[in-house]
Amino acid sequence: MTKKLLLDCDPGIDDALAIGLAHGIPDLELVGLTTVGGNVELEHTTDNALRLVDFYGMDVQVARGAGRPLVREPKTAADVHGATGLGGAVLPEARSALVDAHAADFIIDTLAAAPGEISLAAVGPLTNIALALRKEPRIAEWAAEFVIMGGSYTRGNTTPAAEFNVHADPEAAAVVFGGAWRTVMIGLDLTHQARATAQVRSRFAGLGRLEAELLTPCLDFYGEHDGSHGRGPAIHDACAVAYVANPALVRTAPARVDVEVHGTFTAGMTVTDFGGAPNADVATELDVPAFWDLFDDAYRRVAEQLLHPAG
Repeated sequence: MTKKLLLDCDPGIDDALAIGLAHGIPDLELVGLTTVGGNVELEHTTDNALRLVDFYGMDVQVARGAGRPLVREPKTAADVHGATGLGGAVLPEARSALVDAHAADFIIDTLAAAPGEISLAAVGPLTNIALALRKEPRIAEWAAEFVIMGGSYTRGNTTPAAEFNVHADPEAAAVVFGGAWRTVMIGLDLTHQARATAQVRSRFAGLGRLEAELLTPCLDFYGEHDGSHGRGPAIHDACAVAYVANPALVRTAPARVDVEVHGTFTAGMTVTDFGGAPNADVATELDVPAFWDLFDDAYRRVAEQLLHPAG
């Protein structure tokens, strides 16, 4: 049975790979992309989303959202993703146009049109989701499930305490975890298990344009700048898409997650209590071989479509 996915993102190298993964899984239908400022500024994340839609040959609407956090100054990760967000990859100018709606409204309208049928996943800062939830709290009922790539229960990657997506807009994350849904938190403890090692990357040989124009320039840049020290970069955002496609790939544990918004040294920390009254399912373990099998199968389909585009 085909699952439908609405993806809120900030492309970003790992976002680009997550979008391609979603496109290549035959029983996953991507019904829309919404963009938020995060890895790079909103201008670039939105342009990248449009370029990726065209590059992959996707028929997917894109809506632009928030360019800054709810109350804080914007933060980016251009040092990890490059000035425009896609590392060393240079994709053709976008031909597709944005839809005439703010991302928050697009999220509300898309979920309202098919209550209980669409999975909502967010793989960037949670500003758009918080705005949508504040405007229409019923999206928490309408989403078939809500999955984020963000947070951690043991570590940070932007500060010692906080993961980037949550740290970029802690107030938005606090709104989201306080919503009337059960958030699936795919955090660093899980995503660091999904590393594109040399052995993994050898599986991408023969993927033609996909490898040459996107995977290699993205992953080369990412591996040099993400602090992986030769272990292979973690493909964070693809883990959230993989969970939507096949939850059996990920082991989770129920937990109470609260977001620290006041701490001098801990702002953006996802304080996780595995013994508390749960508001989240927190990812702990990835079936790594099965994850990369899913990734490999999906990307071979995408590569074939690039070789023989429709029409």
